[in-house]
Amino acid sequence: MKIRIIGGGPAGLCFAALMKRDDPAHDIVIYERGPRDATWGFGIVFSDRALEFLRADDGDMYRLLSPHMETWPNLTIVHNDTRIPVSGNGFAAIGRLQLLSLLYAHAQKLGVGIEFNSPIESLYDRERLGGADLIVGADGASSFVRHENEQRFGTICERRPNKFIWYGTSRVFDSLSLTFRETEHGVFCAHHYRYSPSMSTFLVEVEEETWKRADFEHMGPEDTIRHCEQIFAKDLGAHPLLCNYSYWRQFQVIWNERWSVDNVVLVGDALRTAHFSIGSGTRLAMEDAIALRKALRETGSVPEVLARFRELRLPPMKKIWDAANVSLRWYEHMGENMKLDPVEFAYSYMTRTGRVNHAAVRRRDLGLAEAYERLHPEVKAA
Repeated sequence: MKIRIIGGGPAGLCFAALMKRDDPAHDIVIYERGPRDATWGFGIVFSDRALEFLRADDGDMYRLLSPHMETWPNLTIVHNDTRIPVSGNGFAAIGRLQLLSLLYAHAQKLGVGIEFNSPIESLYDRERLGGADLIVGADGASSFVRHENEQRFGTICERRPNKFIWYGTSRVFDSLSLTFRETEHGVFCAHHYRYSPSMSTFLVEVEEETWKRADFEHMGPEDTIRHCEQIFAKDLGAHPLLCNYSYWRQFQVIWNERWSVDNVVLVGDALRTAHFSIGSGTRLAMEDAIALRKALRETGSVPEVLARFRELRLPPMKKIWDAANVSLRWYEHMGENMKLDPVEFAYSYMTRTGRVNHAAVRRRDLGLAEAYERLHPEVKAA
């Protein structure tokens, strides 16, 4: 097959590598608009359960990435100065640039062509896309492939009100931590975790009204960093926050009723976005790649392949997408949630999506469950 992939993120790279491994004769080229050695952001995180899909479906990729990941067996919820460790929730993290570099080298070793600094601005680019049997739109949440065909894809895009900014820091944390601090302007939340022996992601999120009261609209980048450093001084110690294309943004919830148009299919964030609070965006992208490859192995013509891809992916992906949308709304009310007792707050966080009930909390962290039962004896009785 002649396959052209627009976007050199995890979805496109994984799909290209899988297809080239299946049949080296496939003609596969990835067009990536950015340079090889640059990316925005810092680290990305996977749940331990998320990594299991990779071990089962792409053992080569799992063995490639695992040695480079930082891992830990729990998470920590911080309610002002009260720290609540929660067990039974393992995670792994890796730097975004390191992940992409490993995937680039892996794909190229298999014979995949990657052209950097090569933006595709039209699906009618005959020189580069002409004659392709399959075109894969893997160009992220701001996908031009999707934007150019929004009506045909049935695109739904909703910008949520919370503001977030993605920083890094040289402070290395023991676990994935969610730190909530009350201030005169409102609640500030930091999502932070190490992704290398010497670096951590430090993403700051606030409700829209908190952002306005803090007057971030009129702050430059340096003043914004200084303000966030002051809010989280106890958590950062003497370590600074670090920028990499860091600016306030709002999360876009994206969904497409139709996943393909003619011989063009969407994958990864171009297809749908999942809020970062459940740590599944990269997992979903890679699972898209695995499912599309499986559809190609199972069926014949491209229309049959694309129909089968949607059939395979929709049920499991929709469950995670729905959970992510419930999770993001919990953060949109974190100021109200902070009025809870710290144990109740942590329990509310753990059960926020409706996918974890009290029995599941008891299995994961008996101490948290029993602390909640002491406050709510009726739960234990039930």
